[in-house]
Amino acid sequence: MRVNAPPSGAAIRRVARGRSSRRALLGWFYATPTAVFVAALFAVPLLLVIRMSASRWPLLSGDQGINFPDNFVKAVNHRFFTSSVVFTVKYTVLATVLLLLLGLGLALLVQESSRWNNLVRASFLVPSALGLASASLLFYVLYSPYASPVAPVMERWDFTFLGSPNAALFSTLFLIVWRYAGFYMVLMLVGLQGISADVYEAARMDGASRWQTFWKVTLPLLRPTLALTTVLCVTGSLLAFEQFYILTKGGPDNSTISVVQLIYSVAFQGQNDLGVAAAISIIVLVALVIINALQMRAFRSEES
Repeated sequence: MRVNAPPSGAAIRRVARGRSSRRALLGWFYATPTAVFVAALFAVPLLLVIRMSASRWPLLSGDQGINFPDNFVKAVNHRFFTSSVVFTVKYTVLATVLLLLLGLGLALLVQESSRWNNLVRASFLVPSALGLASASLLFYVLYSPYASPVAPVMERWDFTFLGSPNAALFSTLFLIVWRYAGFYMVLMLVGLQGISADVYEAARMDGASRWQTFWKVTLPLLRPTLALTTVLCVTGSLLAFEQFYILTKGGPDNSTISVVQLIYSVAFQGQNDLGVAAAISIIVLVALVIINALQMRAFRSEES
């Protein structure tokens, strides 16, 4: 009776390579739609913006040839460039601090699951279901001295929500906090629920107070969540546009012009210069990359 010899090592390696190649091809097959999507909606527009930033490109005339670095010089020397950067940074710092503190505070408040806490969670999260443009229109009516429900009070006290630079800024911040506090609460809540109860039990057994437990246990273990929420909040605030365009139109006295609003104004209002607008966009992109890299480095744990 003939006995089949076991496969050789070379045959086993050929079979393994074949399986590995099939898995690689299958992986590329699944990844292709996403790659096409990213290329069409990110890579190609980015290359086009880079080309615009180095070219004379009026809105209605198209590409008029390379003029690098004229667009960047015009962008930096624009009369509203410095003020828009300062205002955007100020708004970003305030919005980030308010949203992160309030999001963490609300998450700690509703951390334990109960009937009433579930209701509170849902009530805080409801505004997040509303689009930012819709929320801005809603608050535009609320702040209006003519259509607002509190218009008589505003008239009596001679006060307007959008009538001065500080009032416009803090009125817009109130809208953003109302709209996004529930969203950041959910992110913080996920991070808190990912911390094992055994860690808190060990801290209690060691005699740690509530404040020591929060400072020495909760915050360090929330580092990944804090990194994510900070990057999201800073990036979203630096790219703020809808709320200021709808509520203030950059006023009063051009005091609430954000960087993205300046890009829109240069491209489609007044100058109609896509080249200069693209140059400001590249400056913003580089700044975002640097800021996000610094944030990730700051939140990197000692172990990593």
